Amino acid sequence: MIDTNIFQDKTAVYYTLGCKLNFSETSTIGRMLRELGVRTARRGEKADICVVNTCSVTEVADKKCRQAIHRLVKQHPGAFVVVTGCYAQLKPDTVASIEGVDVVLGAEQKKDLLSYLGDLRKRDKGEAFTSPLRDIRSFIPSCSRGDRTRFFLKVQDGCDYFCSYCTIPFARGRSRNGSIASLVEQAHRAADEGGKEIVLTGVNIGDFGKTTGEKFTDLVRALDDVEGIERYRISSLEPDLLTDDIIDFVAQSKRFMPHFHIPLQSGCDEVLKLMRRRYASDLFAEKVRRIKKTMPDAFIGVDVIVGTRGETEEFFEQGYRFIESLDVTQLHVFSYSERPGTQALKIDHVVSPEEKHRRSQRLLELSEQKTRAFYIRHIGQTMPILLERAKPGLPMHGFTPNYIRVEVPHDDTLDNQVINVRLGDFNEDGTALLGVI
Repeated sequence: MIDTNIFQDKTAVYYTLGCKLNFSETSTIGRMLRELGVRTARRGEKADICVVNTCSVTEVADKKCRQAIHRLVKQHPGAFVVVTGCYAQLKPDTVASIEGVDVVLGAEQKKDLLSYLGDLRKRDKGEAFTSPLRDIRSFIPSCSRGDRTRFFLKVQDGCDYFCSYCTIPFARGRSRNGSIASLVEQAHRAADEGGKEIVLTGVNIGDFGKTTGEKFTDLVRALDDVEGIERYRISSLEPDLLTDDIIDFVAQSKRFMPHFHIPLQSGCDEVLKLMRRRYASDLFAEKVRRIKKTMPDAFIGVDVIVGTRGETEEFFEQGYRFIESLDVTQLHVFSYSERPGTQALKIDHVVSPEEKHRRSQRLLELSEQKTRAFYIRHIGQTMPILLERAKPGLPMHGFTPNYIRVEVPHDDTLDNQVINVRLGDFNEDGTALLGVI
């Protein structure tokens, strides 16, 4: 039984690293604490509780997690420090040994965070509470408010794919999900709170249904009928799970935007096999063709990893040429980072850091060319944008249905409103098109 009196008038800070899913889960933790009377600490105020939600997708992410923990311990002396997330699940003892950390919670324990806080007295030594992979089964509902305009709805967690380079299945467990009914209810609540756009988040969203026996196509159809939400975006869909039914539905949907994010990882079939991906490049190319046939102006973002073990210069060039040939809009480029316990460590041919950087730069330049060409193609068109809050005196920004960023003069009355604008030339720093109202 939790003594709620302990939490009255206490303050907390939250620090999140990594993906949108982590931010969504941190929001849920924050709501749990607020319901007990804990308020978020103001800027410069010493907090009573620190919650750190960690990432472990790369070695750099691990380092950033440690740095963040050290920084918060120093900034909030005496605070009760809780660390959760992927790094906490994968390296619980390492995290628990960091000076100032009180409790480390794994993927299964984070939903019960309140029961691990005790009386908020500092521990002499950090304690770690985690479960083995087979016992990570809980789905923690989460619908976070990124800002007044956009919400992030967690629909799925975990992954059954076990790609050779990735630790996410070990950190988050097997694929599981909420029910369609519960997710639709959360979408209704977001609409009641003034949300206009919802981003569907998860680890492997297209695998939705492992827990409930439902289908992702049924989920998007149900969400499409929620009144008050004007826009949905799907954060990421594996190419082998991006069905023609989903593409065709988005093309005629009332609320799902012509905006796709598809992880490719490599355009070379030999590298895809080494990665243990579940498709070949020809399937990916066919998905892009299908999207563009039904939605010629659709935005397509693509994840690419460079410098994986086994990616020779020849394989990289082959992959580069394939990506160059695709009618996609933007590349999200990541340098391969070796992760302990992954099968990729058994692959010969290690790519040097310098070569990884060179390959990343080439793909980033290609991405810039593709994105700029996509924007230029739309100059002169009139399109609806959903405007987001901005600081006083600064321009406001919003996105078209197909995710073109648009800048307009500041006007508080337009916050969280959908307005039609004519798309002009690029703004001063080239990050958006200027909108003429």
